[in-house]
Amino acid sequence: MITLMQLCDFDKMYQIMSQSFPSDEFRPYDEQKALLDNPLYSVYTLIDGDEMKAFIAVWNFDSFLYVEHFAVNPMHRNGGLGSQILSDIKSVFQKNVCLEVEPPENDVSRRRIEFYKRNGFYLNDYPYIQPAISKGKNPVPLMLMTTECGLNEKELDNIKYELYKRVYKVC
Repeated sequence: MITLMQLCDFDKMYQIMSQSFPSDEFRPYDEQKALLDNPLYSVYTLIDGDEMKAFIAVWNFDSFLYVEHFAVNPMHRNGGLGSQILSDIKSVFQKNVCLEVEPPENDVSRRRIEFYKRNGFYLNDYPYIQPAISKGKNPVPLMLMTTECGLNEKELDNIKYELYKRVYKVC
């Protein structure tokens, strides 16, 4: 079962994050750590002894939960932990869950999208750009997946506006 991350585990989480995401998709160490002071942002972890097996970083907004980062330690992938964590998060928050994925342009991104689909997510086929997450980083063309299927463009624009305003601070 996932638990709220303790500050002493931040370095372990950041190490998995930096191994699992392209540079343009995560903040520098100090900026990422500073997010822990934001009441809307939380990180949940799966720890066994001294080892962090996985983490999921979320923003809890009124109308939806945004998964900013989700990664399983490479040594523990393909064992069902990812599906269990997504199930736990959906159960705890009981609201529409939104996350960003790379467009299905290669085998890795297609497999990732299929993983999320198997776990109750729907791929919304509307244009979306992740703004630069930090100074010196680049915007990234991504797609939004949500647990509520059939969202129309207006509903997705509302999610996008919330992300741009509160997470990326560009509007």
